[in-house]
Amino acid sequence: PGPYMQGALCCYTKALKLSDRQAESAVLYRNRSACYLKLEEYSKAEADASKALDTDPGDVKARFRRAQAFQKLGRLDQAFLDAQRCAQLEPKNKAFQDLLRQLGAHIQQKQNSTDARVQQMFSLLLDGSANDSDRQKAAQNLVVLSREDAGAEQIFRNDGVKLIQRLLQSKQEDVVLSALRTLVGLCTGHQSRTMAIVNELGMEQLCAVMGAGASTVSLAACHLLQVMFEALTEGMKREIRGKDEAILPEPSKELRSMLRHLLEMMPASNVSGVGRDGAINLLVKQVPRKSLKNPDNSLTLWVIDQGLKKILEVAGTVAELSEGPPLTDNSHMSCSVLLSKLYDDLKSDKERENFNKLCEEYVHRSGLDAKLRAIQTVSVLLQGPSDVGNRTLEMSGMIDAVISLCASEDVIHQQVAVEALIHAAGKAKRASFITANGVALLKDLYKKSENDRIRVRALVGLCKLGSAGGTDFSMKQFAEGSTLKLAKQCRKWLCNESLPPTSRRWSVEGLAYLTFDADVKEDLVQDKNALLAMCELAKSEDKTVLFAVGSTLVNCTNSYDVEKPDPQMVELAKYAKQHVPEEHPKDAPSYVEKRLVKLLEAGVVSALVCMVKQESPALTEACRECIARVFLALVERQEDRGTVVAQGGGKALIPLASDNTDNGKIKAAQALAKITITSNPEIAFPGERIYETVRPLVSLLRTLNLMFRVYSLFCRQKLIKEKAVPKIEGYMFEEHDLVRASATECMCNMVLSTEVQKQYLATGNDRLKLLVLYSGEEDERLRKAAAGTLAMLTAEQPELCARIPGTTTHWLEIVQALLLSEITDLRHRGVVIVHNMMQAEKSLAETLMESEALEILSVLAKGGEGMPEAVSKVAQNCLDKAVEYGVIQSREGRENGRGTEP
Repeated sequence: PGPYMQGALCCYTKALKLSDRQAESAVLYRNRSACYLKLEEYSKAEADASKALDTDPGDVKARFRRAQAFQKLGRLDQAFLDAQRCAQLEPKNKAFQDLLRQLGAHIQQKQNSTDARVQQMFSLLLDGSANDSDRQKAAQNLVVLSREDAGAEQIFRNDGVKLIQRLLQSKQEDVVLSALRTLVGLCTGHQSRTMAIVNELGMEQLCAVMGAGASTVSLAACHLLQVMFEALTEGMKREIRGKDEAILPEPSKELRSMLRHLLEMMPASNVSGVGRDGAINLLVKQVPRKSLKNPDNSLTLWVIDQGLKKILEVAGTVAELSEGPPLTDNSHMSCSVLLSKLYDDLKSDKERENFNKLCEEYVHRSGLDAKLRAIQTVSVLLQGPSDVGNRTLEMSGMIDAVISLCASEDVIHQQVAVEALIHAAGKAKRASFITANGVALLKDLYKKSENDRIRVRALVGLCKLGSAGGTDFSMKQFAEGSTLKLAKQCRKWLCNESLPPTSRRWSVEGLAYLTFDADVKEDLVQDKNALLAMCELAKSEDKTVLFAVGSTLVNCTNSYDVEKPDPQMVELAKYAKQHVPEEHPKDAPSYVEKRLVKLLEAGVVSALVCMVKQESPALTEACRECIARVFLALVERQEDRGTVVAQGGGKALIPLASDNTDNGKIKAAQALAKITITSNPEIAFPGERIYETVRPLVSLLRTLNLMFRVYSLFCRQKLIKEKAVPKIEGYMFEEHDLVRASATECMCNMVLSTEVQKQYLATGNDRLKLLVLYSGEEDERLRKAAAGTLAMLTAEQPELCARIPGTTTHWLEIVQALLLSEITDLRHRGVVIVHNMMQAEKSLAETLMESEALEILSVLAKGGEGMPEAVSKVAQNCLDKAVEYGVIQSREGRENGRGTEP
């Protein structure tokens, strides 16, 4: 009956809280699982049976209960595997055999109906006369079915790949999308099916779909190829191979074939710009080594050998000219990132020399059109592997060609040349030449050109050259007020919607340089229209703007690193007449805080969140670092953190803390920590996302106040799993007071876990000694944390009480000092520790009562003004315990004249 089962459930739950032995807990979980089955709470029944099996995989009762729960949950395949194992362990058990037969029949029935459903779906999709709504429904059902392993297998066995091949040739976009999404379901995490599909469909067809034209189809095909790459490269891992139940051949042949087809897409004129961007993106993700510790960069060398010239073909294409493959606004930037990744993956000078040589050969062309392509290629190289870009720019005649094209009557020629000049200006090697000759050239273009596209680019070149001093207020490149005028013009173009987005992007690029100047920062944040326009651009299709927006916001929020010079060194520098950097008066904290408020009001958080979501090579690690820095600045003030979380900032910070530069990871983790300190993490990071915040915070223990106490018990377990405890212990030994205290506070939270308590119970370590010694330190925060940890540990593990006297000869002095402390919290911790020790052993009570502790406890027990009731109550309990042991006499006994001696 229900009430009886509910009662049993409560008893098992209480028993589980008391149990500290694994074997005992496993039996309790198994029995509680039976209660949940009776109460028809099948998910909980499955979870408890699984916990029992984690401890003892041979527990046949737990396995049978899990099989029954799986059956009720409709997870028949898993139920069948469990029932099969039960029948193997006890072949004569009728209940096991009956369940196995029942499940077998259900699975067969489901399989037959699934086969029929699969055939019906394909028939509908291939039937040109069927109405649209039926076909749409069939397509959706096929996609849903492919996401279940059993369904995917049914589609695959029913000649699904051949039928999907026919769907891919459909003229209807939604049909092609359904086919691609179904293939994603078939390939996800399944190496053998993926290899079969790659061989059956052929990369030629998949690349043709990706390069077909419609951006939705192209992006879906790109996603499918990404899933295929992952299934093939990750497929040799044990857990995925287990699904395939066979040792599979090495997929390198398929991988090379896929990469070769992607490279062939580069110069093809029949491939759309979006399709080509997808191919570049896939190469960025798949080719370079994920970790430079891995010595094998053979794939990069193979791609350079097979396809570097093809990639340079895209880099050298001038989009506005009819010749060459179609490009998008993002193609050149994506190319720069790919070239940079390939170059950074090279290991030796010989390999780098070969890369340089191939680039120089490509650039070394003659004739005007080829000159234009050469300059465009140099521009792309300067934005990517800049060393290679500099070398190609130094080739004879290149600078002359750039300068002569700046004077061209043709706007496109001018545009290509000016962009090359801008990219060259940012590189130290060329900057001296450009500073000497480029300023006059760019000023001339800016003043005389009648075309805004040229003027905005010339303006950026001037901004770039004018900001060579960075944030150093004393290093003004231009006359007073010039940067403000340039910035005003940039903001004007930024808000001018009649200009194409590519030209408006350049105005943000200009602001990225000009905002080194605090006057420019102040003007920009006051211009709400310009801020809104910049945020809208950050969310647009043109991803090349991401870094410029990130850099501008870093400057406006002053979230760049500033090294404060040593005052003595400054004096020395002045004496030696050396240059000393100066901070702009408007970069003072009060100005920065006001700017942050303005940026939040303009909706900058939603723009940053949108930037993080971009699946684009333009979202480089440097760009991610900028975004992380800005987020950290935005959560500096406690009152702004709720706004950042409400607009999705917390969620956006999680990937920034794992996929970023080393510096970027720290900044993102610091921002996460500030949010978790102020907000309840279970609200800021709902669901499973709360656990994702643990890893970045563990990596940040040195720089945080370690406020992990806000985490639930589940997070504590996650911290243990992430091996945080040794790190916390390491920081408990730090010399820095704040770090030591913070780490000990963190440990105070961690000792609620039995696993951590066991580490303190283990013999041959100084963990307990450290807590006792820290309870006597001068630093109040450290003493509170250590004494609190000691109070909790001695309550949870009374066995530790007897070990305290052996930790240090000063233990009694330390305990008495806690009892005598004027700080209420310390006094409270002290009486709890004494109470725990007296409860644990009579001999400890005798030692304590023979000392001054008796007198102190007597005073504390009396209470009185300023004495918290909690303290006096525990002190009285200590005295009562001593009386119970017969160590001291009660007050009544003393009044009867029997003395006070033990």
